[in-house]
Amino acid sequence: MTNSTHLNRRHFLGATSAAAAAGVFAGPSVNSIAQASPNERPVFATIGLRNQGWTITNKSTKFADFAAFADVDENVLGMVNEKLKNKTGKAADGYGDYRKVLERKDIDAVMIAAPDHWHTKISIEAMLAGKDVYCEKPLTLTIAEGKLIEEVVKKTGRVFQVGTMQRTENNQRFLKAIAIIRAGRLGDLRKVTCGIGGATGSPEIPAIDVPKGLNWDMWLGPAPKVPYRALPEMRKGYGGGVPLYTNCHYAWRNWYEYSGGQMNDWGAHHVDIATWALGASETGPSSITPVSYSLPVEYKDGNPTVDNKYNSPTKFEIQADMPGGIPLIIKNEGDNGILFEGTKGRIFVNRGRLSGKPVEDLEKNPLPEGAVEEVYGGPVSENHTSNWIAAMQSRENPISDVWTHNRMLETCHLANIAIRLGRKLNWDPAKREIIGDEEANSFLSRASRKGYEIDM
Repeated sequence: MTNSTHLNRRHFLGATSAAAAAGVFAGPSVNSIAQASPNERPVFATIGLRNQGWTITNKSTKFADFAAFADVDENVLGMVNEKLKNKTGKAADGYGDYRKVLERKDIDAVMIAAPDHWHTKISIEAMLAGKDVYCEKPLTLTIAEGKLIEEVVKKTGRVFQVGTMQRTENNQRFLKAIAIIRAGRLGDLRKVTCGIGGATGSPEIPAIDVPKGLNWDMWLGPAPKVPYRALPEMRKGYGGGVPLYTNCHYAWRNWYEYSGGQMNDWGAHHVDIATWALGASETGPSSITPVSYSLPVEYKDGNPTVDNKYNSPTKFEIQADMPGGIPLIIKNEGDNGILFEGTKGRIFVNRGRLSGKPVEDLEKNPLPEGAVEEVYGGPVSENHTSNWIAAMQSRENPISDVWTHNRMLETCHLANIAIRLGRKLNWDPAKREIIGDEEANSFLSRASRKGYEIDM
């Protein structure tokens, strides 16, 4: 790539900064990006490719060119690169070490879909390398990591989109639900319930040889050094082709060492919409109570006592006390989705439906024109990626910024801490710390393994 080409693209992405500072978007439309010449289209890289990594890449090829991929598993790297070549006619450069991607000056932005325990380190180093960032949810493994990411976003001025795509996609159902609430069609909200589904435990999973092509030490990264574990039975359906029971591909969500179970998986989607609808995106809960829960292994002092089984909760009901005294219930039972209950009615929303009498009443009494756009803050983007690219042009915050995401994710992190310790937690949303509980506060951060500290 020539220097003039790179400068043209940089101008394309950053020429509207002054207008953005004045609150005016004067950059090109996302449609114009899709139709732009190769010299003008932004250049992306994806780090972490399995499942969601390809999903977000696939959605983005309409708007950007992908110059590089990085993954610690050679098999995944080759498979996804073949998909890109089949779709676009051109493969990306492949790397086993994401730092090689960040060194490249021709890459404008990175999309991160590595496991959760890698999100913060890669995101921060990418911003410090001058890249805009799209990172999958949940953004962080701990509350302290969220604060650190916020600090680096402020320091670098990079545009950061979190992959809570329900804010943009799914036929705008979630946006419409919030618009109905804001229009007063439910009256005063009295209760919000997020059904996020449960999980299953596992048998004992033995330590075995690392599969060929997988850099296990690099996969673990900041997490503690442990052996690779797996049983022979293979996973089918979404995420298939890997062991059903393992501490690696796909099943890593069932381990606190790498994620936060269902609470940080589906919870990061539905609690996000619930918090937005409650107008609590700048505050959060005052307390978290573990009403009931079930852990698949024994715990002592908030930590699992065995290392060869899944350890995140299988069943749970959590009550978060939100501003205005409104209870936010997070539970494994019931339909996957969000139930909003008010003094005048109730609605239910998930990715497949928006239902309830207030929804039916829209046929005769529609929402005011522009109500959904008002929730979104402007015309709703084609998809979550295009919203990010428009924000890259204007240098404004995208629809899923790090601050609102971290505020809602604090509820999920606190829920997991409350379950691990088996007690109610009182939260100071201004100081962002647990009140009067030194042991619980010790779970707000985690040390990185030596050699994998965040490079600042």
